[in-house]
Amino acid sequence: MAQTDSSVRRVAVRPHQFGLYVAIWGLVPPVFLIVLWGLFQEFGSSLGPALFDQIRTIVFPVVTLLVAAGGLYVSIQKINPALKVRKTIETAVYGVLILASTLSVLTTVGIVFSLLFETIQFFDKVPLSEFFLGLEWSPQTALRADQVGSSGAFGAIPLFAGTMLITLIAMMVAVPLGLFSAVYMTEYATDRFRAIVKPILEILAGIPTVVYGFFAALTVGVFFRDVGSAIGLDVVSESALAAGVVMGMMIIPFISSLSDDIIMAVPQSLRDGSYGLGATRSETVMKVILPAALPGIVGAVLLAVSRAIGETMIVVMAAGFAANLTANPLEAVTTVTVQIVGLLVGDQEFDSAKTLAAFALALVLFVITLSLNVIALIVVRKYREKYD
Repeated sequence: MAQTDSSVRRVAVRPHQFGLYVAIWGLVPPVFLIVLWGLFQEFGSSLGPALFDQIRTIVFPVVTLLVAAGGLYVSIQKINPALKVRKTIETAVYGVLILASTLSVLTTVGIVFSLLFETIQFFDKVPLSEFFLGLEWSPQTALRADQVGSSGAFGAIPLFAGTMLITLIAMMVAVPLGLFSAVYMTEYATDRFRAIVKPILEILAGIPTVVYGFFAALTVGVFFRDVGSAIGLDVVSESALAAGVVMGMMIIPFISSLSDDIIMAVPQSLRDGSYGLGATRSETVMKVILPAALPGIVGAVLLAVSRAIGETMIVVMAAGFAANLTANPLEAVTTVTVQIVGLLVGDQEFDSAKTLAAFALALVLFVITLSLNVIALIVVRKYREKYD
């Protein structure tokens, strides 16, 4: 009886798991060797060009093949019925997951520090007060001492104002349309209609932003200009209105999809209780479902705002590079991301204030979007704790 219990407790090993075990031992050692070579080959180049080329073209490939063959041989020799193959495979997968998570964190930290170091150099050249409080943005700096008229002005207020203006217009378009479509899909539409229309709506999310940019520049901007001329308004082709409207169209499926999932997560018991008290479907949506889903919807909107702030191509093609400090959506404005592109295009001196300004703008943008994402996660977490 004891032998039967022991056999029952023992976890069966499938044949393909032995193959995975051999593959792990055949791949992990050579991959580890290749990674080490990539990290330390700069030190090996000090041995001399000729010797280093011989090591790279002959010695290293041979050593890698020998290590792989050795791993295969050792793993095959170890295969027997008592080998804990599943434990080895799970340990290897666990290690890969830890490595992937660590690399993700280190990548983020590396991005932050690279931006931080360059931003510190920028503020050694340009005062903080001028950058955050200045009202004029003209980052053309003199390359020679005898040049005039290009001293540079690095007041970022017009960039922040333009970014907020276009983002506000985009949200005014995306939030109502995205939220109303999500409510209709979840509470009013039939299953057949939802199965057909929802994928079509989400196609908008797969369209490249450069296509939206062409649409804004060649169609929407011209349309607003012609309409403005017809009613006596001066509307430029590259206006904040055109960029904001098209950006809002791009963000509609983002808000719609997130809001759809959030509304679907509201417990059915809340709906049944509302109907049981005699409320209509519209009253249930307005007074029960939306208040219950409001924290999650707010989180989705904040994520959409961070998405709009970071958009580049639509604004480059539809709003241009003019750093105008204005609240008029019919005029041309620019955003932080557009200026980052403009500052880093072409042959520039890397240590000049003009080039370093891009890193300062990028760091500010990173802090803003990170703050919005953290706020959204906090709001959504409160929603989940309340309604799960």
